[in-house]
Amino acid sequence: MASVKAFVASDILLEFSSFLERVVQDLTAEEWGHPEIGVAVSRLREVLEYNAPGGRCTRGMNVVASIRDLLPLAMQDVETIERALVVGWCVELMTCSFMVTDDIMDRSEKRRGKPCWYKKEGIGLDAINDSALIESCVYRLLRKYCHGQPYYLNLLELFLEASYQTELGQVLDLIIAQQGKLDLAQYTETRYKSIWKYKSAFLCFYLPVAAAMLMAGIDQEEDYRNAKTILLDMGELFQVQNDYLDCYGDPSITGKIGTDIQDKRCTWLVVEALKRVTPEQRKILEENYGQDDVDKVQRVKNLYDDLDLTTVYRQYKEEIYQRVQILISQHANGLFKEIFLSLALKSCKKDVFSPSLPVV
Repeated sequence: MASVKAFVASDILLEFSSFLERVVQDLTAEEWGHPEIGVAVSRLREVLEYNAPGGRCTRGMNVVASIRDLLPLAMQDVETIERALVVGWCVELMTCSFMVTDDIMDRSEKRRGKPCWYKKEGIGLDAINDSALIESCVYRLLRKYCHGQPYYLNLLELFLEASYQTELGQVLDLIIAQQGKLDLAQYTETRYKSIWKYKSAFLCFYLPVAAAMLMAGIDQEEDYRNAKTILLDMGELFQVQNDYLDCYGDPSITGKIGTDIQDKRCTWLVVEALKRVTPEQRKILEENYGQDDVDKVQRVKNLYDDLDLTTVYRQYKEEIYQRVQILISQHANGLFKEIFLSLALKSCKKDVFSPSLPVV
């Protein structure tokens, strides 16, 4: 029998997921059938309905959950929760826009259990413009629902900064992958930490909580600095999760076929492998990593198995959970502490890194 908590989590996901229909309607209804741009708006609806559903919606739901933790119950009126749902979907749509282009750059085949958008018949590289279209929807929604609120400009700047930080992280990730010759000397822990910090942590962890803090009227800079310190650390574990599942996850469950090895990505697995390899094992990486060849990819995976990186991964998960707990005790208090403890439990302690669970 499912626990009460499971039912509550299911209800929250249902509430959040069902709000997407309202979001799509808001973004397309007014100009639907417009004599000049009606066809383009119809395309926008198709883009949103294909790409936005299907994920776990963790990022977006964290906005709503944080608002409910930060505000007294008496202040949680219908309009406030509605705005939180909208801002939560803004986080999801921004993430979605990056996923569309990320799949093209990674040459991925599947996302959320179906063909990547650019792989859909008739789409191809037109998906690049569709990605930009999705991101533009974020700012239209913020203007429609939050314009006139005292936090509107700060919220707008927060989303713009999240977009910029994520794009910087994507550049850091691509620089290594696009080099002609494999240079394992560049696959360092320092480079890896820079990638996850900018590519994942700011967007996936800091943005949802900071957005809720702004909406709740929190204006102390120290609170935001403390939140960033804690949440960026959680972001590291999120990226490690993605890297691990890219190699070891079941595509029929994760909804995605991993390509990090053949795409020459700087991942947690290859960085950890390089810390442990013998000269002979390093040669295996030099000869096979970054090669779009099934047998060579398998040789890299076999090397990971020989180094027992799955055990290393499980140990690391527990270590970073303990580290996050220390950070929470040092930098959080009051309601903030409850928010961070909840996020840590969901992101670190529970076995969210099992290949039996979806990545996004």
